[in-house]
Amino acid sequence: MELPVSRFKKTLKEGKQQYGAWHTMGGGLQAEILAAAGYDWILIDSEHGVMEVADIVPALQALTGFPDCAPVVRVAENDAALIKRHLDQGAQTIMVPMINSAEEARAAVAAMRFAPQGVRGMNGVTRASRFGAIKDYVARAHEELCLIVQIESVAGMDALEEIAAVPGVDAIFIGPADLAADMGFPGNTAAPEVEAAVLDCFVRLDKVGMPAGILTLNDETLKRYIEAGSRFTALGIDGVWLLKIAREVLGRFRAL
Repeated sequence: MELPVSRFKKTLKEGKQQYGAWHTMGGGLQAEILAAAGYDWILIDSEHGVMEVADIVPALQALTGFPDCAPVVRVAENDAALIKRHLDQGAQTIMVPMINSAEEARAAVAAMRFAPQGVRGMNGVTRASRFGAIKDYVARAHEELCLIVQIESVAGMDALEEIAAVPGVDAIFIGPADLAADMGFPGNTAAPEVEAAVLDCFVRLDKVGMPAGILTLNDETLKRYIEAGSRFTALGIDGVWLLKIAREVLGRFRAL
């Protein structure tokens, strides 16, 4: 059996736009619905979503039926043990939140690599290796693994170029909510200062050739970020969409 090719990583390198959706509610069926809607990638969120490590597997399994939709797993924190467990379960693309320095980025890279390049625990018979059916998994896993680090603070912005230069970092995702809070505008991602900072990040990342992405829930703001260079762009969150549609339907009938 061959090592699965990461379509998401390949498309990042090509510089093409990839539209994503945020999966926070848990369960394989919900992830499958989002994939069936046609999204290029699904963020399976174990940082703020309801899913623990083992809960990620059903979503990964569900998305295997959609070769044009890539699963991206966001871990709860920059922790080698957590990252190892998600990789062993078969996640190829990992997003690590709250990266504030090149040192923290290097730690995330090390967690993605077997020794001697990294610190990932050795196990060749996990779901990731198809339980040992991929004979060269340990030697070649890094070729198709993809690491996204998340910039969500003023410190992270200040160190942006150093973080982007860390070998093994494949993409950078801007987190406007935490960034806004760190800048003194909690709950206000639309503050002009925050939007200016985000746009500046896209300009700087484009200059160094680093793919960049973002999630925000305002369509007009999102269009500006896409124009500025967002290349893996999340368009919304499952729970937010469900609540919005449910309210709209109820509102139409309450008005009768």
